[in-house]
This record gives sequence, C-alpha cells and structure tokens, in this order.
Amino acid sequence: MLERVNGHSDLKALAPDELRLLCAELRQVLVSTVTETGGHLSSNLGVVELTVALHRVFDSPRDRLLWDVGHQSYVHKLLTGRRDRFDTLRRRGGLSGFPDPEESEHDAFVAGHAGNCVSAALGLALARDRRHESHHVVAVTGDGCLTSGMTYEALNHAGHAGTRLIVVLNDNGMSISPTAGSLSRRLHMLRTGPAYSRLKRRTDRQLSIIPLGGRLRWLLRRLKMGAKAAVTPFMLLEELGLTYLGPVDGHDIPLLEEALHRACALRRPVVVHVMTQKGKGYAPAEADPVRYHGLAPASASVGTPSGETFSDVFAGTMKELLAADPRVVVITAAMLDGTGLADVASVFPDRVLDVGIAESHAVTLAGGLAAGGLRPVVAVYSTFLQRGFDQILHDVCLPGLPVVLALDRAGLVGEDGRTHHGAFDLAYLGLMPGMTVLAPRDGVRLSQMLRWALAAPGPVAVRYPRACAATVEGRLAPPDAAFTGRAQMLREGDDVLIVALGSMVAPALEAAEALRKDGIAAAVLDACLARPVDRDAIVREAGKVAAVVTVEEHVLSGGFGSAVMAALQEAGLHDVRLRRVGLPDRFVAHGPRTTLLSECGLDAEGIARSCLQAVGRRRV
Repeated sequence: MLERVNGHSDLKALAPDELRLLCAELRQVLVSTVTETGGHLSSNLGVVELTVALHRVFDSPRDRLLWDVGHQSYVHKLLTGRRDRFDTLRRRGGLSGFPDPEESEHDAFVAGHAGNCVSAALGLALARDRRHESHHVVAVTGDGCLTSGMTYEALNHAGHAGTRLIVVLNDNGMSISPTAGSLSRRLHMLRTGPAYSRLKRRTDRQLSIIPLGGRLRWLLRRLKMGAKAAVTPFMLLEELGLTYLGPVDGHDIPLLEEALHRACALRRPVVVHVMTQKGKGYAPAEADPVRYHGLAPASASVGTPSGETFSDVFAGTMKELLAADPRVVVITAAMLDGTGLADVASVFPDRVLDVGIAESHAVTLAGGLAAGGLRPVVAVYSTFLQRGFDQILHDVCLPGLPVVLALDRAGLVGEDGRTHHGAFDLAYLGLMPGMTVLAPRDGVRLSQMLRWALAAPGPVAVRYPRACAATVEGRLAPPDAAFTGRAQMLREGDDVLIVALGSMVAPALEAAEALRKDGIAAAVLDACLARPVDRDAIVREAGKVAAVVTVEEHVLSGGFGSAVMAALQEAGLHDVRLRRVGLPDRFVAHGPRTTLLSECGLDAEGIARSCLQAVGRRRV
C-alpha cells in the first residue's frame, strides 16, 4: 500500500480497508527500520493514524504542518516522498531524525526542542494573513509540551490574535517518561471516561430549546461552563479565545478526519484534543513505551557508547550524595531516563524533582532551593540548558547561589544531530560572573567533580559527553588522584603542550603517543576547568615549549581555547605559537559521534596533525 501513496490525492483515494492496511504497513516499516538505525519508535507508532488523517485532510506543503519536538514525524516523512531513503534515517548523509526544512519542503519548521511548535505555527499563520493567503497552518504538539511555558505564551497570543490556527494536541500521557504535572493528572481523568463529551452534548441540546434572553438560559450556560471546568483542564483555553474540540480517538481515522474538518470550518484558533497510545501496534513498545521511546542503532560500529557512560556515573554518584547529605536535591526537566535519574528517583522519590519540559523554571527553582538552604543539582542536556540562559545569569549567578548544573550530552551527541549537539555551553556560561565550569576526563573525575561542586560556595557547571566513561590513564598522575580544583599534568614533553579539556584528554594522550614516534615530545595538561582556566598551570607549562595546542569539544568562538589565548597574551608569552582545535563555526550534521569527531579533527589523528602543524612539521 505504501508504494501507492505519493501524495495527498493518493491518500484521499484509499478506502477504509486500504487505510487499515496502510497503517499496518507503516508500523512494519517503522519497526524494521528504527530497530536497525536507532531513533524514536514509540512516539511514531502512536501517531500513525493521526498522521494519515492529517495528510488526507490537509494538502502539504501548501498547508503547513508543524511537529513539536519532531520525534513523532517519521510517518510524516514516509508520506512525503522520503520512503525510498527512510533506511538512511539518522545515518551520516541520510535523513534527519527530526523535521528539517533543508531536507524537504513538507517540513515547515525545524524542530528538536519541545515547546516551540505553537509559537512558530502562529507566526506562519499571521504571515499568511498578512500576505492575504488562505492555506491552513497546523501545529501537532504533545501533552508533554503542555508543561512548557512557551506553549502557553503562544496559546495566549493565538487566542488574542484570533487568526485561523489548528493545534492538534496528541495526548498519550507521556513525553519520554510519563508526563509530570497537575495538568497531566487532569488530562488522565479526561482520558479515562466519556463524562465530558456526554455532558457537553446533553447541555448543548438543552440550551438549544431554551428561549433567548431567559434567566434560565444564562444559568444553564453558567452551569455548562462550571461542569466543563470540573471535567476538563481546557476551560482556560476557551477563556483565552481558543475553541476546544475533543477528545477524539487518535487511532480512528474517520473520527479524526471529522474533527479536523470541523476545525477547518471554524476559521478561528482551535485545539483538537486527540488521545493516542504510545507504541501502538508493536507489543514490546506498548508494554514499555519508555524503553522504546529512543533506540540505539543495532550496529555497534556506529559509535554508540558501550560500557558505563558518564550518565551512569552521574546517577551512581547522585545516589551516594543524596544518601550522605539531606540538603541535596536533584531537578530534571522531563529527562529522568536520559540523564540516568529514573532509578535514583525510585530510591529518593521526594528529592528528585521532574518539572516537565520547563528548563527555565528548573534553573530558577534551583535558585530558590539554594536560597532556602538546600544544595540543588540541575541535570539537563547541554542543548536544552540554552533555554535557561537568563535564569542562570539573573537567578543564580547574580545572587551567587550554590547551584550545580550537570550538563549531560556536552559536545557532539551523534545521530540526533544539529538540534541536540551541546556545542555552545562554554561560550554563554563563560561570560557569567561567578560561574565555574568543570569538565571531567573520565567517570572517576566526574564523580570527584560533582562532590567538589556541591561543596563550592557559588554556581558550578559540570559538562560531560555522551560517551563511555572509561578511566583515562596518564603517565604522571593516577586517575584516582583527588580533584583539587586545578589543572593536572598528565604527560611531560618539551616540544608542544596539548591543553585538553574533558572528553578530549583521552585522544590527546593517544595523539601524544603517536607524536613520540615522529620524534615530537608532546606534553598533555588536563585543563579540568573551562572557567576560570587555571592560568598559573597553563602559563607555567606553556613557558617550557614552543607551541601550545588547545583541544575542546565545543565551538572555538568564545570557547576554552579563546580563554587560554587570553591567558597567554596577558602573561606576555607572545612568542609561543598557539593553535586552537574545536568544533567548526557551523551546525554539525548528524552521524556517528566517532565519525563526526574525526571529521572535525578531534580524534587522536586530528590532534596529532594539529600539533605537527603547530611546531612546523608535516607527517611524511
């Protein structure tokens, strides 16, 4: 069936039995492909019928379809001319795991961070109105995104603007893990019974026979509003000027199409509440939608972390710290599983706080907890912490509060690609007064740094990669030496000094060993601190060599190498040749992390090559 679908008209022509066959085939393709390439499975299995209905009612790309987060857009890709390349999903040079306008005109807006969908859709709708065009704009968001403040800001503006906009709320009770928050609980009440729909229909029939202007009609209307508020959390939406339709069975295509056609006819902002089952149609994913939310690639050759990861070490260390100090609390923004905290939360349910998709709130909440005498740790992906910039600066650094930011996925994350690489945190954290930024070379050092950070009097960020946390051996310093808040010399050499940060220490040591075979004596300094850099150690060691090479898994602009360059200039070491190695000044595409690091010159071979260039040598 899928081979017959090449556009909107082909879908429209399918009979009900053929649609069921198509949905079954789509699920087969999802399972067979995603279990091989890796990616988001449960979320896409849950939106098969919804996506088919959307493409039968709307004419993409004329009508603009936006997907919040984008991890539920695989079926959309299959129905919009990309099925022949679907087996390249998340692979180097292949399809992105998220909507990407550079990939297809059917992807109306880039998506990778939750909560931006309704805002972008409203912008497209207002632009349409200004240009006197008539197409539809549809934002497909999830109940998890209702924990995002940005979604409410957009809904508030949409109700005020009154323009034609359709927001499809895909309610499966989950973001990655079960959705946190009181609104989620109210949604669950609505999902478990038809009370609201029955009451709405009955009250509407009664109101229709009451004479206009009567006091009884006014009272009944007030009764309807009160009853509606009692059984649904969406009274607020209608008060804001949006029309609420639903709930609708998200796996019934005729009902979905009927609701979407009603939304089109209303010609004002509408929220269509659709209830789906995450993992629908694939028994393992239905039984465990969290596990099957995001799958690793089947082949280990693509660079997926093996062995104990930095996230695992973080989780184990937090268990110990929570047990040892009752003041310690951990906050995460809908990332219990991603940050390794799910098991920690089962042991300390009252001290691991999941605030939903609300990174800004998470940071300021931590500030409040710290001001109240507790020691909060915010566990967040580097790419998502970008959303908390103002809160870190104003609510943590300005008052100098002892908040620890645990930045998972710092650097290149691999197949999730451009929207998820943690390539910018040093640049924006580095400009904040009072902020200390640490970077561990391995799991042992991460554990030590977390303990050091919790004892610090002010804000500390600890950034670590999506990688194996295997112990890094140095020639001069044992890996279990206590962290003292200073850089650490790992290898001596008098030709070139490699100043490596965090994840780059291991390849730097490999590069130094390779350079020895070329007759180059390379010293390796584990910087440990990205801000403030250990100026004394860097200047001392740089004074012994002719060239310095800094290596960081971060963009060069505003990064660690820039801070080292400033330190050398201030120390008057103008004769020392400096070469900075880091990520390029562009958004790096998706692919295996090891492949991306090699392409960016951040593997051992690339670092050795940069060192040879710094000392004026070429490898023969």
